[in-house]
Amino acid sequence: MIVTGLQIDDIPPAERFAAWRALCELAAIPMELRSDHEHDFRATVRGGMGLGEVMLTYTSVPSLRNERTAAHIRRSDPELYHLRLTLRGESDVCHGDGEATVGARQFMLTSTSVPYQAVCERGRVDGMTVTLRPSLLPFPVTELQRLIGRRLSGRSGIGAMLADFLTRLATESDRYGPADAPRLGAVAVDLLNALLAHELDAGAEACAEDRLTPESRRRTLRLRIQEFVRQNLHRPGLSPASIAAAHHISLRYLYRLFEEQGHTVSAWIRAQRLERCRHDLADPALGDTPIHVIAARWGFSHAADFSRAFRGAYGVPPRDFRRLALATNR
Repeated sequence: MIVTGLQIDDIPPAERFAAWRALCELAAIPMELRSDHEHDFRATVRGGMGLGEVMLTYTSVPSLRNERTAAHIRRSDPELYHLRLTLRGESDVCHGDGEATVGARQFMLTSTSVPYQAVCERGRVDGMTVTLRPSLLPFPVTELQRLIGRRLSGRSGIGAMLADFLTRLATESDRYGPADAPRLGAVAVDLLNALLAHELDAGAEACAEDRLTPESRRRTLRLRIQEFVRQNLHRPGLSPASIAAAHHISLRYLYRLFEEQGHTVSAWIRAQRLERCRHDLADPALGDTPIHVIAARWGFSHAADFSRAFRGAYGVPPRDFRRLALATNR
């Protein structure tokens, strides 16, 4: 495979941003570019990784704002789709009817025929882009429009498989020969289409949910979130922010869902964790497991904090509770 690269640092500081803009112009996809680092623009692009009928490009940029308007589209439109995988950092993207913050190991499908605006202002952003023609996607245009501008996960399931595959292609490009390119491209397209089909199927289920009353939708979402929390209680990083992100809702709406039940999100998580700890402390099979190990297993990283929370919930320290519970269960 032929891979070309451009290290902007090799160009004098005053000329780097202009070089980046010129490079973008060569791609036949004109857009407006701005950066807070225009006088010291340290960016990298590796492109030209041809995989049969698709192209893979890697970029690493500091703060950057790019916008492709209807005027730009009238000027030049190659009518291509881009699947962008963010590897590091975050971008705020507004594309079609979608608006989302895209972070590490998340995808977004974009079209050169639809106005686009992306803002990277919270540090360097590294990512990879798969470029392909619409004919490689076996979906009606009206179906694909449902996915344009939406954040798609590359952290689990088919998305994780595709993210891992693309990352390895970028890091091991020197191990593949010209004859491998079409086969690797076919694998990339198959995984990409599998991801899009999965997301479209999920969207069809969501359409069915739209027929529910607002109260039923809130109740269904709350139950789904509660099950998600129960499945992830062991993760110390579980938080209202991560829960909201996983369900594509705002923190404010998440808080409101739980307030309707008379408790906060954090309090409900803590109560569920304490209940799991209480169950394990009363289990004779775990009688030799240290209390701090059980606490850490359910997301309590500090033993003293766990002891205070447990005593506040059940009226006795965890050590005393375990002794009484095990004596009763003999």
